[in-house]
Amino acid sequence: MSLRFQRLILILITLVLLGAALLLILFNTKQNIVFFYTPTELLKNNNSLEKKVRIGGYVKQSSFTKKSLNEYEFKIIDNANEILVFYEGILPDLFREGQGTVVEGFLNNKNNIIASKVYAKHDENYMPASIKKELEKNNQWKKNYK
Repeated sequence: MSLRFQRLILILITLVLLGAALLLILFNTKQNIVFFYTPTELLKNNNSLEKKVRIGGYVKQSSFTKKSLNEYEFKIIDNANEILVFYEGILPDLFREGQGTVVEGFLNNKNNIIASKVYAKHDENYMPASIKKELEKNNQWKKNYK
C-alpha cells in the first residue's frame, strides 16, 4: 500500500465516523425535543396524548386549588383560551395567580395537562431575598439601580 492510499483510507474512515456521530446526535435530539405552546396554539394543533409539551401563559385568577398536601390544580390562560393543569409536587416560590408560568408535562386530553415540572417567571428586577440580605450586610446594596 502506498502512503497516498493509506491517507485516503484514513480520510474515508474519519468521514464515515463523523457522519455516524452526526446521525446519532440528530436522531437523539429529534426524540428529546419539547415544543413550547400557548393554550390557543395547543388547542388548534392536533397533538398526540403521549407527547411531552410545554405550555406558557398566566395563572388564571381564582383558579388555583390545593387538592392535598402536594397536589395542585390551576388554569393557564393566554387572553383567549385556558388549559387545566394537574400538578403533584412542590411549586416554585414565585408561583402565584396572575403570574407568568411555564408548565411541562403530558396531555391528558385536549384541555388538560398532567404537569411534571412547573416554572415560575419573574421580571428583570427580581433578586432572591438571601442575596439581597448578603448585599445589605456587606453594605453593597444600592436601591437605585438603572
